Amino acid sequence: MPLTAFVVSGVQKLVLYETRARYFLVGSNNAQTKHRVLKIDRTEPRDLVVIDDKHVYSQQELRELLGRLDLGNRTKIGQKGSSGLSRAVSAFGIVGFVRFLEGYYIILITKRRKVADIGGHSIYKIEDTNMIYIPNDSVRVTHPDEARYLRMFQNVDLSSNFYFSYSYDLSHSLQYNLTLLRIPCEPAEVEGLHSSCSKQDSFDIFEDEGLPTQVDQADPYAHVAALHFDQMLQRFGSPIIILNLVKKREKRKHEKILSEELYRAIINLNQFLSPEHCIDYIAWDMARYTKSKLCNVLDRLGMIAENVVKRTGFYINRSDFHCHTLRPDERWGDLGGLVVAHGRLQTGVLRTNCVDCLDRTNTAQFMVGKCALAYQLYALGMIDKPKLQFDTDCVRLFEELYEDHGDTLSLQYGGSQLVHRVKTYRKIAPWTQHSKDIMQTLSRYYSNAFSDADRQDAINLFLQVYQPSESKPHLWELPTDFYLHQSNTMALPQERRSYTYWWSDGVLSYLPLPYDEVPCEKNKKKVLVKRVNRYEESTDMYTEFFKPYELTSFDDTFCIAMTNSAREFMPKSVGLDPSPFTVRKPEETGKSVLGNKSNKEEAVLQRKTAASAPPPPSEEQISSSSEDDSEEDREDDATASQRSTPIKIGESGDNVRTQEHQQQPARETYGLNLSALPRDEDFFIYHRSVCLESDSFINFSVINCCLCICGYYRVPVSSFDGDSIYEMLPPRVDLESRNLFENHIHAGQGLIRPLCREDLLLYREYLKNRYM
Repeated sequence: MPLTAFVVSGVQKLVLYETRARYFLVGSNNAQTKHRVLKIDRTEPRDLVVIDDKHVYSQQELRELLGRLDLGNRTKIGQKGSSGLSRAVSAFGIVGFVRFLEGYYIILITKRRKVADIGGHSIYKIEDTNMIYIPNDSVRVTHPDEARYLRMFQNVDLSSNFYFSYSYDLSHSLQYNLTLLRIPCEPAEVEGLHSSCSKQDSFDIFEDEGLPTQVDQADPYAHVAALHFDQMLQRFGSPIIILNLVKKREKRKHEKILSEELYRAIINLNQFLSPEHCIDYIAWDMARYTKSKLCNVLDRLGMIAENVVKRTGFYINRSDFHCHTLRPDERWGDLGGLVVAHGRLQTGVLRTNCVDCLDRTNTAQFMVGKCALAYQLYALGMIDKPKLQFDTDCVRLFEELYEDHGDTLSLQYGGSQLVHRVKTYRKIAPWTQHSKDIMQTLSRYYSNAFSDADRQDAINLFLQVYQPSESKPHLWELPTDFYLHQSNTMALPQERRSYTYWWSDGVLSYLPLPYDEVPCEKNKKKVLVKRVNRYEESTDMYTEFFKPYELTSFDDTFCIAMTNSAREFMPKSVGLDPSPFTVRKPEETGKSVLGNKSNKEEAVLQRKTAASAPPPPSEEQISSSSEDDSEEDREDDATASQRSTPIKIGESGDNVRTQEHQQQPARETYGLNLSALPRDEDFFIYHRSVCLESDSFINFSVINCCLCICGYYRVPVSSFDGDSIYEMLPPRVDLESRNLFENHIHAGQGLIRPLCREDLLLYREYLKNRYM
């Protein structure tokens, strides 16, 4: 265990027990050896009374406690027909407590599903929740509008896209979490370290960010924008790059109003910042470029993304990567960020916006993410140059990830899926996609016109922007929610921020580093230092990650269920190059994915590989093709047809049948054709492995001597000649092989020895013979 690490929550399993007067919420660890009890009073009609029992119960003590509670809450002493303590529900976590006009509700996570791992920390998705009313029916004070608030609150589906973790802070970035652990503390106190997640530390939704199309309230000194960019400087540092994708030219001003107000605000704020930390503003009419036949939208976005990644850099948590030295690239030298002793830090951020921040914003973020992914893979030594091309398995997988991300945000915000996807801007989407885009446009228009107000009311109620009260008008009676988000307009502020000194204290002194990640006194207060034993369960990341106490199925693990490049994208019949960075021809991918599928499966796969069925080439498509789709990446048609030609069983006799029998299972299993029989050395290794497990090669008459089979010695253990139990003597390993194995183990643990001159020369010679 490292000296500083996040503490794993010891309570991961909950059971709610019910009596007439109280709820008993029993929390247990994974091994069911330690238990805590939370007592919730049910006799208060409106107040929430929670008692935390500090005692840690064992399994036997908990059983005795529940027995006493059961016996003491029965209606008659000694009655066996009914129980005084009943088990209500089992859960995996508490979402929280909420109250409308009556009493409090408790929201429990009843189903979860593991969806990811971040450095050994398990990430779960909420699959189902249970909302339980706390007060007893005998003390409940009913209200006629309680049911309507309850339905409105449940419109926010917690089981759709909500995630949590017992050991990792999902409200911050990876760079923030790992930087927080490196804050120096007193040596006597450093045993374990974890972050205190409070409202100030968590991700706050900035309600004043968006400007309406019709600006009713003047803000000449950019007070609202100053609050927003002050928060961005604290969280991300500098430079802050704004990519504004709204329209510039319109017959009637609609989107242009937003650009004008945003530009004025940035000009006003930049005049008080130093030139090296000024906010960069990039205005680009993405919709206008999409309609042009002479411009390629993704090429322009790729140039912007390259410039952004070079300026901000990206996070690297190790400093001993030598890939850029062995395979130098001129673009690596221009990479920005801040180089530190333990790697590289990202400084600054790209802020992208359009009108609704859905279609255009998602495509722009995809291009920036694609560029950053290329640099990350290059730093890890996975690719030779920091550039990824379209129509590769890696980019197709990455594109689907961003499309799912955009669909999720679009469904939550606009009530429909994405209308314009990456394939739409590449102009390779099939003709069937146009009808789907029309349906999504109509669905979004209907949602915005008729159900947008209900969705916004549910979000305001869920985020506690509006808190129901009998003395206030109901949420559905308010003509607008403007004053809910702009509470400062109802009264004069007591403390007015400076219009020139619009940033918080201490922010500029640490730039380009974000203020939230510097080891100052303010940030040290956000960290709780706790003394723990290295063998304690709260620091056992092995048990948290592998869960040896559970019976798991390999098919049920999240890595099998997630989208896989080799399963969904890589051609099955053409297996020359299984690399996920190889450009695939559209017809190859279409054959492999859509071949031998039912109509229903074919429709699903057509949706996933829409790029595999492009329309006939035209001048517009040729002019809009990406620079990545070069002729060098296309394979010869004759070679492809030769690879995909099946072997016919005809007049050739047994040899052809033998070849078909040997190649067909290999092609189905591994996705490639065997060009020749295995070598003699491979046959010898296979024969030796079979001999080790087979008893047919053993002469049982020889008992008191060692048996030598293919170089391995086996000593009989039993004194009876009919037994087949032998002791295997392992082969001797020389010192050079042992040192090689130890170096391999040390490399996996991060203990890599520095490369000497002979190693560099050997590796360069390998690269020269392999790739040049």
